[in-house]
Amino acid sequence: MIKCNVICFLIEKLKVVAKASNVNPKDPEFPSSGVEDMTRLAYLHEPGVLQNLKCRFDMNEIYTYTANILIAVNPFQRLPHLYANNMMEKYKGAALGELSPHPFAIADSAYRQMINEKISQAILVSGESGAGKTESTKMLMQYLAFMGGQNSNTEERSVEQKVLESNPVLEAFGNAKTVRNNNSSRFGKFVEIQFNEWGRISGAAIRTYLLERSRVCQVSDPERNYHCFYMLCAAPAEDVEKYKLGNPRTFHYLNQSNCIDLDVLDDSKEYLETRRAMDVVGINQAEQESIFRVVAGILHLGNVEFAKGKETDAAEPKDVKSRLHLKTVSELFMCDEKSLEDSLVKRIIVTRGESITKALDPDTAALSRDALAKIVYSKLFDWLVEKINISIGQDPKSKFLIGVLDIYGFESFKTNSFEQFCINLTNEKLQQHFNQHVFKMEQEEYKKEEIDWSYIEFVDNQDILDLIEKKPGGIIALLDEACMFPRSTHETFAEKLYQTFKDHKRFIKPKLARTDFTICHYAGDVSIFMLWHSNEPHLGFT
Repeated sequence: MIKCNVICFLIEKLKVVAKASNVNPKDPEFPSSGVEDMTRLAYLHEPGVLQNLKCRFDMNEIYTYTANILIAVNPFQRLPHLYANNMMEKYKGAALGELSPHPFAIADSAYRQMINEKISQAILVSGESGAGKTESTKMLMQYLAFMGGQNSNTEERSVEQKVLESNPVLEAFGNAKTVRNNNSSRFGKFVEIQFNEWGRISGAAIRTYLLERSRVCQVSDPERNYHCFYMLCAAPAEDVEKYKLGNPRTFHYLNQSNCIDLDVLDDSKEYLETRRAMDVVGINQAEQESIFRVVAGILHLGNVEFAKGKETDAAEPKDVKSRLHLKTVSELFMCDEKSLEDSLVKRIIVTRGESITKALDPDTAALSRDALAKIVYSKLFDWLVEKINISIGQDPKSKFLIGVLDIYGFESFKTNSFEQFCINLTNEKLQQHFNQHVFKMEQEEYKKEEIDWSYIEFVDNQDILDLIEKKPGGIIALLDEACMFPRSTHETFAEKLYQTFKDHKRFIKPKLARTDFTICHYAGDVSIFMLWHSNEPHLGFT
């Protein structure tokens, strides 16, 4: 059994302007420096919470408690003094609330409860994109490694060292610059740290979710593709020459955005750091060479363009330059060049045991190329995670575990697609868990104990979850149904949604849109853009 009793919430700095008619009462004794625990506020309403967070933020106090929940306001700067080893010693064994709010206190509380109550724990890190979830997750894992480390003097890397060093590897291949965050995690991660009966780390497992595959081929300005592509282009000269690379602007998968370099990130230095981290987690030199061959191959694959061939509606590589890139891809992927070309410009349809080869037009061949790039990259990422898990090792005899969840934050961009749809669904489920944990369960406990209290109103988001995932009749169920019909398009699917949910308060059909739809999430309205992919019908929309 896992006891999930510690939740870490992160938000960005907020600014709210209220109408005079909506002003809430203010505590006349509210201290100018704010309070460390917001349960001490006389009025626990939104303006009171925001005022308290602002007062503390202005004093460089970025952490605040709400009972056993830690709220962190992203300072958008490095504060190394807050996370030094002497700070970990300070929080070791201290009761939650005894010292200033800090992620170390949350991690220590989870560790102590695991030891004392003999129950596994989980820490949830939630918040909007760019709020600082990944950095906070690192701090939590750093403290757990400090508390449960084996202190081995042997040359062999310890489990906790491998767990910590897995972060730069996963960030290199799973993180990217977005509009709101220079190092945004484009995947979800759940780390299970296993402990023996003496409270020492004996194993670990990393589980990943929802890698944003579309980013490999489609990058919006001023965002970037995954860090590893730019790192490899900035690698030492011998590696750049080996993989036939050069200026990242010469590659289609990277030049869709004007953002190539980051002031806060030295790609050449990060490349060397990633290689060093790979050594630590047990990825040998031969495997590292294979990994970066695949990364380089994907870049060259994106530069293969198509034009009409000799046959009607048949595609072929556009020119000598495209054929050269195709040849390079086959060398890097170690496959036959002609077979690779055929896989891009032809499709094999099997009907009643008979195989029919159909030539693809240039546009469809380009989609096929992009689909291959996305699948290869996602398989590479999955292999990396599996390799790291094998290297770290799991302990089947472990007594307890502490799980740390670092999942995508809520997202709402100018153009929102299937990734945002899935990410926001995940955040809705986390929000429901928060509601269940903080509001429903607590108030039910008050009722049982006959405590006199004022009922706290909260927004129950069950109706949004039903809208999306209810079976039958939810959006995902209707999408599965549409994918079973060969003549389905994004127009027919959208029309089905409009008819089914025309009276649903959480579903809106934009006035000028023919196929888009808007979902009214707990954190705001998000409009989803749809485009049917004929070669990836299971995605439904891009």
